[in-house]
Amino acid sequence: MEIEIDGKIYARLPIKTHVILATDPIVPTIKSYVDNYLQADDVIIISEKIIAIMQGRSFPIKDIHPSFWAKTFAKFVLKTPYGIGLGSPWTMQLAIEEAGLFRIFLGAIAVIMTKPFGLRGVFYKVVGKRVNAIDGPCDYTLPPYNKYAKLPPKDPDKVAREIKDEIGHEVVIIDANDLGVDVLGKSSPELQNSFAKAVFRDNPLGQTNEQTPICIVRQIK
Repeated sequence: MEIEIDGKIYARLPIKTHVILATDPIVPTIKSYVDNYLQADDVIIISEKIIAIMQGRSFPIKDIHPSFWAKTFAKFVLKTPYGIGLGSPWTMQLAIEEAGLFRIFLGAIAVIMTKPFGLRGVFYKVVGKRVNAIDGPCDYTLPPYNKYAKLPPKDPDKVAREIKDEIGHEVVIIDANDLGVDVLGKSSPELQNSFAKAVFRDNPLGQTNEQTPICIVRQIK
């Protein structure tokens, strides 16, 4: 769980939690898990998924009713083994509700126009609204969330600052999988996105039943 970045060695210390629910308050929950372990200059990195869950932005798929357009667009999304993304009618419906159907249309047109040039990620840049952090049910996801779809967390920078104000340590909220890392929120603009991406580039917390959505990052050399 150690990694070298720019000649410095960092330890990644995963913290196992209970199954986070929408009824769990964000700041007290995070504080309760990290308080006993923190040392000076530690950085707290949190999976965006549990922030979204505690904000009530994760929904049972039985309560999501995909429209014709959601069903149609979802058919053209590239499926990967690292997360369903917008490749299901339920997650595409959340994207439509979050960003608006017009933006989804624009994103689709942009993909068609740029595909011959081999450009990637164009859809998400056009649509915005962090729809790339929308995710849905996968077999490997911890129950009950293997039957849920979720939006990205709301105001992740604000959430990170609130956690820092209570705990006194810098906080980064990330969306990480085996394909890459996206920084959604951070407690201070001085925190470099490149650092968070580098320290989590091998996805040390895993994607299945590890149940470790919180990590303390500590420089040890």
